[in-house]
Amino acid sequence: MGRTVRVKSFELVAKDINDVDVKLLHALSIGVGWPHRPKDWNFLRRAGHGIVAVDGIDRVFGSAMWFPYSQEFATIGLVITSPRTQAQGTGRWLMEQVFERCGDRNLTLNSTHAAYHLYLSLGFTKEATVYLWQGELVSPPPPVPALAGELSSLSTADIGEIAALDERAFGTNRQKLLALLSEGASISVLRRGGEAVGFSMKREFGRGHVIGPIVASNDFDAIQLTAVHLKDLAGQFVRVDTREQTGLFADFLQQSRLGMTDTVTTMSKGRRFLNRKENEPWVYGLAGHALS
Repeated sequence: MGRTVRVKSFELVAKDINDVDVKLLHALSIGVGWPHRPKDWNFLRRAGHGIVAVDGIDRVFGSAMWFPYSQEFATIGLVITSPRTQAQGTGRWLMEQVFERCGDRNLTLNSTHAAYHLYLSLGFTKEATVYLWQGELVSPPPPVPALAGELSSLSTADIGEIAALDERAFGTNRQKLLALLSEGASISVLRRGGEAVGFSMKREFGRGHVIGPIVASNDFDAIQLTAVHLKDLAGQFVRVDTREQTGLFADFLQQSRLGMTDTVTTMSKGRRFLNRKENEPWVYGLAGHALS
């Protein structure tokens, strides 16, 4: 497809996302009910690449971002079209622009219900459901199992210690992203025998805080790595996005009185994205829908 598209009586042009006022991006996400603050948009612009659909007077009608972790793999997110153009083909056009820029990379994304059939038509296949647990933490977290190992904080300077563990869980090296996420975040690492076996991050996002990524090899460790952050967040808005529908970890989130408010669908194009192995590290909590 071309770099322009005609919608009704005006023409939209693809413009680099870094050349657009963040206030316009914020207005775009507000228009579809997404919680991203200007600060969140600026972080994502540092972490990846993107385009926006603008008209002749620089009004923003859509966005799409991609986060290339290697020459073989990228995630896609922040695919937004304004309500005015949602039925006019703008989303498909934005995705075609992303495909052009991502080349032959394998791709993954987390689809909203509204965009699901568009992504199916573009060659994506469903892999899993992501459950959004969020709400104001009105009480301390429920009791947790006995700690098997040692929990401690990790500094940004030491982020390399968990990079290999994260790569085993995620499937691709994302040390640069972890370093960006760690800026201003609280990081907890679980060690056994001096070796890191799990970690979690808590950072500001949207209406409050998101706990993610959470990487662990079992539900017990994932609970410990989540609870260590929840204990400091009573009375504040908390969000955890997970692919765990059942089991001890999902039960723990429910017992923490967070509400399961929505779902999105993990989809891939090219090589399958998710590859869970028993007793191996797994991403229990997502870093974010765009970052996965």
